[in-house]
Amino acid sequence: MQAQSLTALPTSRAGTSGHQLTEPKAVRWLLTFLALAFLALFLILPLAAVFVQALEKGLETYWAAITEPDALTAIRLTLITAAISVPINLVFGIAAAWAIAKFKFRGKALLVTLIDLPFSVSPVISGLIYVLLFGLQGWLGPWLAEHDIRIIFAVPGIVLATIFVTFPFVARELIPLMQAQGTEEEEEALVLGASGWQTFWRVTLPNVIWGVLYGVILCNARAMGEFGAVSVVSGHIRGLTNTMPLHVEILYNEYNFAAAFAVASLLALLALFTLAAKMLLERKARQKAKTTSEQIGVV
Repeated sequence: MQAQSLTALPTSRAGTSGHQLTEPKAVRWLLTFLALAFLALFLILPLAAVFVQALEKGLETYWAAITEPDALTAIRLTLITAAISVPINLVFGIAAAWAIAKFKFRGKALLVTLIDLPFSVSPVISGLIYVLLFGLQGWLGPWLAEHDIRIIFAVPGIVLATIFVTFPFVARELIPLMQAQGTEEEEEALVLGASGWQTFWRVTLPNVIWGVLYGVILCNARAMGEFGAVSVVSGHIRGLTNTMPLHVEILYNEYNFAAAFAVASLLALLALFTLAAKMLLERKARQKAKTTSEQIGVV
């Protein structure tokens, strides 16, 4: 009698659980409507307004706004900043994730905390920290001035501030992925005679390549759209140290709304491209996971 009741118990629980997870149709429709209304109000409508305002005065005005010298300088500086900060964060993110997920060492918890630091510190505060370090009145300012090295109100300061606010993205994408994969494949490669570098390039990296690309996309989007930290260290020198977000702010403050929204539309297009790339990578990752599970099932 006892064995029979134990056998019937999982079926009873499964049926109860399935009944509890099925919401009434009216509730599902209501939740769907609220989600779509929220997206339309706070995402789609502002995005559409940017493009409408950008093209309000015609394509000639739009083209003139994004091709005038200050705008081109802002676009070029934004691309240069991203081109420097993203590869640096890529190398750091892979190294940090590999160390945290695959090895045991003292200070691991501290390293994880430091990686999360930019998420908890305001970008404006991080910019002020660089000013205190490298500004003329900062700790290293007099020495830098003597050697004619400019960091604050120059490109190096913008790059440093961008690196700080973006360095968690690659690491945070890879750490849970590497931890979930464990170390069995790496240990097998080492037993078979592979060196540390061979294990990394042929085993570890191929297993996390989609996570790497996903982290790079997020890091690049944040690098191009960063405002707070860059605003503090750039000095707002028009035609020299203004990135695209700062150039939009200046144009808007000058009541040049058509030009401001034209440059802002480029950032919006970047966001849409990032979203499309993110969706593509997620689909590729799901397809790879499905293929792997089918192969395991066949074996």
